[in-house]
Amino acid sequence: MNRICRKGLALLVPLFLGGQLAHAQEQHAPRVQETKSRAAGAPRLTASHLLLFGSIPVSTRSVEARKAAELAINKYEAVLLGDAMVHATHATELDHNFALGYAVLSFASRRGVPNEAAMNRAKALLPLATPDEQLMVRWMTSLQDRNLLPAIASMNDLLRRYPKDKHVLYLTSEWLYLQEDFERSQKMMESLRDLDPNYPPVLNMLGYSYIESGHPDAAKAVAALKHYAEVEPSSPNPEDSLGEVLRYAGDDEGSLQHYGAALQVDPTFFTSQLGLGDTLTLMGKFDDARFEYDKALLVSENDRDLLHALYQKALIYFWEGKAEQGRAALAELATQAAEKKEPNAQAEIGLGAAMLAADYSSELQQLHALEEKLQNAVEGMNGADRGGALANVLSEEARVAAQHGDHAEADQAISKLAQFAAKSGDLVVGNHYETARGFQLLSQGDLSGAVEQLSANRRSPLAVQQMATAQQEAGDKKAAEESLYELKYQRAPTVEWYLASLSGSVKR
Repeated sequence: MNRICRKGLALLVPLFLGGQLAHAQEQHAPRVQETKSRAAGAPRLTASHLLLFGSIPVSTRSVEARKAAELAINKYEAVLLGDAMVHATHATELDHNFALGYAVLSFASRRGVPNEAAMNRAKALLPLATPDEQLMVRWMTSLQDRNLLPAIASMNDLLRRYPKDKHVLYLTSEWLYLQEDFERSQKMMESLRDLDPNYPPVLNMLGYSYIESGHPDAAKAVAALKHYAEVEPSSPNPEDSLGEVLRYAGDDEGSLQHYGAALQVDPTFFTSQLGLGDTLTLMGKFDDARFEYDKALLVSENDRDLLHALYQKALIYFWEGKAEQGRAALAELATQAAEKKEPNAQAEIGLGAAMLAADYSSELQQLHALEEKLQNAVEGMNGADRGGALANVLSEEARVAAQHGDHAEADQAISKLAQFAAKSGDLVVGNHYETARGFQLLSQGDLSGAVEQLSANRRSPLAVQQMATAQQEAGDKKAAEESLYELKYQRAPTVEWYLASLSGSVKR
């Protein structure tokens, strides 16, 4: 458990689970009233205020703007991010002073190309928003700024005010999931499913949670996603999710079938077109994979997606055993990303190229250069993405340095991560800090310490693989088998999975 960040998170995010949730269900719906969070100058609530999803008062006087904001949130929850941005934009066009409309636009955009202008507009309009609208806006914008304490406090207040609101509960559980707090996220999602067994977004998230948790259950994951497909037959996303989860579970033919089904619903659904290439790569059908990646390029809607598809295509060289060609392709792609000024792609390509460098010296040089770029604000990259990218780089510095016995270099990276985690309060950064310590402890022969620290990052194939190694060396065969069982459900054509596969502990 991440001691730097999890304790604060546990105190600030209440879990409406079990008896607590049941008690909340018995309460009357929240009354429209002022809260302590109301900023100076915020409008007092009146009976004429419109209610978002029938419960949360918002500042707009436009019924159509309120409906557009609701549609944007619904589309975001359905992982139809392009549609979410369209509806959020429409909300802001209908009411130029609707803070929540701009907040939702920036919140949905952060998963692709961040919209800093929309986020800044949302912040500027806070004084005009209702008290509870302010909570939602502050939560959405603070998360993007990686300013977690006000973000968590705002969501905490919303949970207390609206304990039965599906959207508030879902957004909280999704954020816990993205913070890699899988256990609590899963419990909240299961409680939300009890409130509404046919709520599509939670069925989708449970499908991933059941296979990405510390105790993968492929049968439960697939069952949740099949139920999701039943209640959302006109959406491509249920089939897309089944395609991805079945690949994790090793059912490649099933994966291809469901990705194809998603594309039957929407031939331009980028993630499914990309997913076909990903699955075919792991099947060793490299020419077919390249063909599907090229088709993904044609349906990409922004440079970030386009460059990611090109990145996945470049990685095929490594799966083919053509490392030098792969490095040349990544170097050329890095130039393209720089020319397009796409910072998230530059970070992804830069880290991948470093991890696949020909030798330790080359990797360390590339990692240091990338670290320097990420130390300060980067245009076009929000604070959360930059922080996550920097944590990834520092953790990799520690891993590769420890692997090569360069303990001074590893200690330096770990020290930077410790300071970063303490300052940011970001659980993901804290997980990287503990993982980095685990790599160092394993190289020093501290097996029990290594296992404890490496367990913090269960989404990293290399961390889980090294944890299994430590358990094996310590003579704990059962624990090692459990870790390797967990590892096999992380199967994806990523750099980490490729490196883990080189050791022979996982199947490609």
